Amino acid sequence: MFIRKKRNKSGTTSVQIIQKVKRSNKILKTIGSSSNPSEIEKLYQKALYEMPRLYGATLFDSPPQPVISDLSNDSIRVCGPDIIFGRIYDHVGYCQVQETLLKDLVISRITHPGSKLNLAKYLNLTGKRNVSVYSIYRFLDKLNNQFKKRVEDISFDYTKKILGGRIGVVFYDMTTIYFEASELDDFRIAGFSKEGKHQNPQIMLGLLVGKDGYPIGYELFEGNSFEGNTLIPVLEKYTTRFHLKKPIVIADSGLLSKSNIEQLSENGYGFIIGARIKNEARPIKDKILALELADGQLACVDKGNGLSLHIGYSAKRAKKDKFNRERGLAKLEKRLASGKLTKANINNRGYNKFLKLDGQITVSIDQEKLNTDQKWDGLKGYLTNTNLSSKEVILNYNNLWKIEKAFRISKTDLRIRPIFHRLKKRIESHICISFMAYLIYKELERVLQESDYEISMATAIENINKMYEVVTDNNQFIRLKNTLIQQQILDIVKSSF
Repeated sequence: MFIRKKRNKSGTTSVQIIQKVKRSNKILKTIGSSSNPSEIEKLYQKALYEMPRLYGATLFDSPPQPVISDLSNDSIRVCGPDIIFGRIYDHVGYCQVQETLLKDLVISRITHPGSKLNLAKYLNLTGKRNVSVYSIYRFLDKLNNQFKKRVEDISFDYTKKILGGRIGVVFYDMTTIYFEASELDDFRIAGFSKEGKHQNPQIMLGLLVGKDGYPIGYELFEGNSFEGNTLIPVLEKYTTRFHLKKPIVIADSGLLSKSNIEQLSENGYGFIIGARIKNEARPIKDKILALELADGQLACVDKGNGLSLHIGYSAKRAKKDKFNRERGLAKLEKRLASGKLTKANINNRGYNKFLKLDGQITVSIDQEKLNTDQKWDGLKGYLTNTNLSSKEVILNYNNLWKIEKAFRISKTDLRIRPIFHRLKKRIESHICISFMAYLIYKELERVLQESDYEISMATAIENINKMYEVVTDNNQFIRLKNTLIQQQILDIVKSSF
């Protein structure tokens, strides 16, 4: 194994790690290219750093070896994140953006999520680089201006490859992301928060994914945007940009509006959207209730104009509906007994819909409304303009939870929020980095599952963060021997990427 400086036709010089394989040179890794002599030397030094990692030397390999008693704590560094996630990063294709700081930002978002200030501390403590938080902020500006579109293209190309070259179904949903800062502007605006942070400035994130939650694209909106108005713009943007052939769109009932349905149909999209069956017109509601479905049974109700409602009944859902209603009624009756309910409480919010006003002063529970509501227990509807069977419609819609999982991973494992940035371009770069980290996270999760290796991602990341190497006085990098779990993760990743 050796390092080669290759002169390119463009006049630049590429620094590559080469291995001899049967008298032929095999490129193990291209570190980067430049026409600047000082930058080329930096790339060469980085290659010296990377070469033993590719080779995989350990303290237990052949001599010469350092004397362990001569080593200090400063000689030990974490190497697992670079070995595991760095390999996936390169395999996805993000290495095409030849910025080592971007790689550090993405990997650390998975292994040590937090503020950019904490990232700067982490990079310094691990000996990877001496970088200030201001350098990171400047790079975020550069990322948004120069690399964001390239990153999105690489991400989409990889998702398309994983999904077999065709994207026939897409899933869309919205979430809110709050800021710790208290000041508002025309982008960070207080609005309805899905995280209960109504007092905080926020933005809205629309995420478009394919099968199994693989990312296609995302869009940011002002914090007080109505989520129903975001579906069509995001869909049109990415179907046009990536030349998607009118995929079937699957979305939650919160995105259901007459305008959205009309626009989806007019633009040639098939769709499956969660339906609010209790809000349907009386003739449709009568047809649904007349079905009298048993547990697991499905049925279809024609709405006309190319639309159909697919209805499913679940005894488990019925039990849950009943439990929630009885719990809500118990609270309502307690408030009634206290005498604290007044005419102002007669509205359709929550279980207040079961209240009625007797005369001018008496508030009581409307038993007729209660009996009517019970008839809907266990029923769920799905509105579509496709020719899919009820089973296919519901099976596709039930995959919508994977986009909810994507949000959960982003918010908990990757800690995408709270956001501490103020400038819009840095906010966008922060989301872009999290978008990249999510795809790499998913790839490790996928190969572990496909290998039938029963380990949670939290445990996997914890073990990856405990893979160490020793740096000797003569700048050799020697890995410490892996534990069984660490070696199993490494073997799976090496065989997969």
